[in-house]
Parts: sequence; C-alpha cells; structure tokens
Amino acid sequence: MKLPFERISEAYQVRRITEGDLPELLALAQGNAAYYAHMHETPELETLRGDLTKLPPRTTPEDKYFLGYYQEGRLCAALDLITRYPAPEMAFIGWFVVRKDLQGKGIGTSMAGELFALLKDCGYHAVRLGYVKGNEESRAFWVKQQFSPTGVETDGGAYKIVVMQKDL
Repeated sequence: MKLPFERISEAYQVRRITEGDLPELLALAQGNAAYYAHMHETPELETLRGDLTKLPPRTTPEDKYFLGYYQEGRLCAALDLITRYPAPEMAFIGWFVVRKDLQGKGIGTSMAGELFALLKDCGYHAVRLGYVKGNEESRAFWVKQQFSPTGVETDGGAYKIVVMQKDL
C-alpha cells in the first residue's frame, strides 16, 4: 500500500527528498554533528546520496520514503521511513533529523506524533528504529515518544545499534 505521506503534517509541506535537495540535506546533517560523532563519521554528500535509495533486506523501492519537512521552502527535518519492514504490519525509521535550531521546542515530537497517527490510520501496528548506543540525546527522544528497547543490539561496525519499538 502506498503511504499518503503528503498528509503526514498540517504544519509542514512534506515531500520526497531528491538529488537536487542533497546540498540542503547535507547542511541539515552537518548541523547535527553530535549524531555523527557517536558513529565516528562526518556527513558526506555521497553517503547521503546513497541513503536516498538504501534499502534493508526484503524491501522494495516502493517501501522507501525519504522525506523532507519544509516550511517556507526551507528544509526543517528529514525522515527515512521504510514501510512493511521488518514485517508487513510494521514501519521502520532509518533516520529522523530535525534542524538544530528547531530542536528542544517540541517540533520533533509533534512531527513524530503526526507520523505515528498516519501510520496507524494506514493499518500499521508498530514502528521500529535503532539508535546508536551511547547517544543519550537520541535515546531520550525516542523514550519520550514511548519507544522501548526490544533487547536486540546489532553491530554497526564502529558502534552498536539498540533496536527499539513502539506499538501503535
């Protein structure tokens, strides 16, 4: 089923991020240096280009929604969402980044709440994600959104990923 992502937000225009949006996406990523520090990486244009199409196993390009939240033509947040993964009734957040100057104001929480409501309306029962172990800012944000650790940790190479889930 196609996700009607255009309906995710009332406050923001939500659309797919394209190659042409990569410079603005890179600026958004660079503004969130702490996120990358936990992974021992720096944001790079080529890595982001690959992220636009990167898929987990058993998914198709139709399951991938790499979305930008825009206000007055400016990128405010980016979301990498995979539907029907890791199970048909679940969605997976691969990436959710809010512009640094908008953080701590409830905007990310509002965006997440709207996303969860849309996913539930579309028949999804749960959402999963992974955060980098040791990134307390990410962990605290997702706990605030009522995500709980699943007990699964995966190897990200230079870091561990803690898998969390929220039932809708």
